[in-house]
Amino acid sequence: MKINDVYILEDRGLLYINGDDAREFLQNIITNNIENVTEDKSCFAALLSPQGKYLYDFIVVKHKSGYFLDCEKQNIEELYKQLNLYKLKSKVEILNLSNEFVVAILSKEKFLSLDNSKDEKGFTIKYREDSIFLDPRSKDLGARLVINLEKLHLSLKKLELKISDNKNYHELSHNLGIAQIDTKKLQNKIFGIECNFEELNGIDFKKGCYVGQENTARIKLKEKLNKRLFAIKILEGKINSNEIMLEDKEIGKILIDNQNPFALIKFNIENFNFDNNFKCGDAKIKIIKPKWF
Repeated sequence: MKINDVYILEDRGLLYINGDDAREFLQNIITNNIENVTEDKSCFAALLSPQGKYLYDFIVVKHKSGYFLDCEKQNIEELYKQLNLYKLKSKVEILNLSNEFVVAILSKEKFLSLDNSKDEKGFTIKYREDSIFLDPRSKDLGARLVINLEKLHLSLKKLELKISDNKNYHELSHNLGIAQIDTKKLQNKIFGIECNFEELNGIDFKKGCYVGQENTARIKLKEKLNKRLFAIKILEGKINSNEIMLEDKEIGKILIDNQNPFALIKFNIENFNFDNNFKCGDAKIKIIKPKWF
């Protein structure tokens, strides 16, 4: 990512959670600790099923008296409905502001050139009243600017940024092992902890109860995490199956089958090595080893 590149993520949507009970409402249902989200700190989090299975992930950003949830746009209406089911009598207002606000990605270097910035995951500053912060999952993903659409192009001009092809950003995210496209295909098929949320700073094991907390904690404490979501790359051939094989053993399945595919992999089996010769149908594939592994 070049210092003056910017990616406008039209595939992201934004919910706004506001009201007297907004903080307590989110604290009771999401995987991370909302108490750590402040004007200068944003976080990555998820909403799980009661069984601890993946439903939605998002980035939580403090905005005025409430919180933005930066989520994949194709999931935004479902997430909106799910949050309203949990609202009950809470004094909470949930708004879909996806048509008014947008997420833009800047380089880490550009972010660090701004006044009051710090080289720290999730560190958040204001730029002309809008939040800009280093991605809380990985600083290699750059900084995120959550901004009103009406102010977008003027801000990009003032920051001397050039709009670049989003394909490059999503390839970067894929190489880092972070799924951001077609995450709906993971729903109820994989435990949240298998999505590497602990390594991506998306789970706080000390915060207490949230939806899906019991199974998540059990897997962690009993060291039963033997499958993980990994990015895969086709080296040659064509994928005509979702089963990933090591010699004659099935060691995983493709769950996200787009241009940047991801698979759930049994990583703690005998002889597992990222340099093994893996196959998927007629294709030879590589399982990408993330930095944090």
